[in-house]
Amino acid sequence: MSLPPSGLLPWALNVLPAGAAGEAVLQPLAGDASQRRYFRLQTPGHSYMAVDSPPATQKNREFLAIRQQLETGGVRVPRLLAADVEQGYMLLEDLGDRLLQDVLTVDSVDDYYRRALAVQRRMANLADDALALPAYDNVLLAEELARFPQWFVTALLGLSIAEEEHAVLAQLDGLLIGSALAQPRVLVHRDFHSRNLMCTGEGQLAVIDFQDAVLGPATYDAVSLLKDCYVRWPRTRVVGWALAYRDALCDAALLPAVDDATFLRWFDWMGLQRHLKVLGTFARLALRDGKTQYLQDLPLVVDYVQEAFALYAGEDAALDAAGAWFEDRLLPVIRRQPWSRG
Repeated sequence: MSLPPSGLLPWALNVLPAGAAGEAVLQPLAGDASQRRYFRLQTPGHSYMAVDSPPATQKNREFLAIRQQLETGGVRVPRLLAADVEQGYMLLEDLGDRLLQDVLTVDSVDDYYRRALAVQRRMANLADDALALPAYDNVLLAEELARFPQWFVTALLGLSIAEEEHAVLAQLDGLLIGSALAQPRVLVHRDFHSRNLMCTGEGQLAVIDFQDAVLGPATYDAVSLLKDCYVRWPRTRVVGWALAYRDALCDAALLPAVDDATFLRWFDWMGLQRHLKVLGTFARLALRDGKTQYLQDLPLVVDYVQEAFALYAGEDAALDAAGAWFEDRLLPVIRRQPWSRG
């Protein structure tokens, strides 16, 4: 792990209340997919989270603005002690090390997901003009999907994509984007999953890594949680949780009445968009940024993509063509990769 910037510790000690610092130590923590770096600042009797978030590449103003809105709206987020936007330094509450991922079991998951979906509903209720969130629009959805052929198919698998294959992918993209844009819009975290939810000492679920929030499809965050790229549950349980969330959104007047089949199609096709994006994103993190640990998560994401194609086989020609291409063209190459489960 890299050393902190020389100015982070002096800055942090300077913004702490007088007498709160004492003997202070910065301990580096495992990073995430961005260029932000986290350090636990330990002082006698207290622990804080010091963040080095380079302003040239990170959305620090967005992070601070959304953090404030979420906190005001009753969503548990890290408390802010101080921030220097120009330097990219922040001092936050230390929420500990207990990720939701670490406590999920067959017996506990129903309760934790019920609580997590309640947090999502609270966040969805905040989606108004006051947030001034960017839209999860056609441009952003298309950019995300473009990562799949560029980084996963070509860069990671080493395959060339013929013109007719690009046409197959273009038709699939149009289908998935159309489905996403047809949904009611709410506040979307964009990465609401078991590694971005912290179990606090007071028994709450705290949300982190929310700086990329947008106004977008009502099913997106539910897909991120229930079809988590790091943990998988049986389809019957996923469907039950998804429809219960649908009912909660309807009860809160955040979603008009929508039948099971329509909502699940929104949900599953949103999941397919997300998982194709993630295949490209994880490949990019490994190849461009040297974060090769994300390769070990690719097999589960591939499974989700295959499941989505299988679930809706025969419903749409564009989906069937893309599913056949994925199965025939990509899977044999995927199975030969060192990170593949074969």
